[in-house]
Amino acid sequence: MPLDPQVAAMRERKVAQDTPPLYTLSLAQARADDLASIQAAGGTPEQVGSVVNDSYPGPDGEIPIRVYRPDVEGPLPVLFYFFGGGWTLGTIDTSDAICRRLTNAVGCVTVAVGYRLAPEHRFPAALEDCYGAVEWFAANGSRYDADVSRIAVGGDSAGGNLAAVVSLMSRDRGGPQLRAQLLVYPNTDYTASSGSMAENVDPAFFNNRSVAWYWSHYLADPPSEGMDPRVSPLRAADHTGLPPALVITAEYDPLRDQGEAYARKLSAAGVPAEVSRYDGMVHGFFAMAGDFAAGERAQEEAAAFLRKFL
Repeated sequence: MPLDPQVAAMRERKVAQDTPPLYTLSLAQARADDLASIQAAGGTPEQVGSVVNDSYPGPDGEIPIRVYRPDVEGPLPVLFYFFGGGWTLGTIDTSDAICRRLTNAVGCVTVAVGYRLAPEHRFPAALEDCYGAVEWFAANGSRYDADVSRIAVGGDSAGGNLAAVVSLMSRDRGGPQLRAQLLVYPNTDYTASSGSMAENVDPAFFNNRSVAWYWSHYLADPPSEGMDPRVSPLRAADHTGLPPALVITAEYDPLRDQGEAYARKLSAAGVPAEVSRYDGMVHGFFAMAGDFAAGERAQEEAAAFLRKFL
């Protein structure tokens, strides 16, 4: 399909304004521009019952978390949401609009984790921070009137990668038994180089150069670390016993094929896994519900999936 008209209009604006790709900017400028663009396109943040900024004792110091609650009585199920940004960009604020919408639409406690960023903190820092948050909250969630027997994980892009790997880690480490994983255009295979990865080169969008730029920040030794299943969950030896998954992809996204391949891998291992591809869309659309009707639809689909399994 051609680009969705709303995406095509966004592209025209970016070209007219000569908006530089994030990978051409300094790290500080890329971080600032990324957050500003997401907040501008995310729509008006919904009101929720309460928002608490807190922290938990992480592997190497306090890690910030933000806990959202709807205006309903508990105890409520829990969603951990890991923001995107290639493990390099992003903050808890990056996913604020998404977390608010899912909190209300699912009727859950949503926990956003402010994991450490690369290159200051390379793999596996972000991963250990996210898994540690799930483990800690499972033991301490009663203070938030949370039902820690009903936990799901989710995230977009690098956050989807983290959610997929946290699911593997929780199974392998005997951690909390997760009910579901929401994987929005996740990175699942460092070695991916053909198909959608080769096709998506438009500098106006997230493209294959963007992917390489993020990997270069996250991994200290890309060729060897990239094969680690904690980096490339598609390459895990065993996918059995993982929680049901919804994998949301976009047609014009270099990560499309590896996200869909991961869903097939889960299904082959007996894990209920559904792929929902949004034609005409580009990477990042899920966080752009204020600009793209498809982003709003995708968030509604994600909420329906989570309600089913939580």
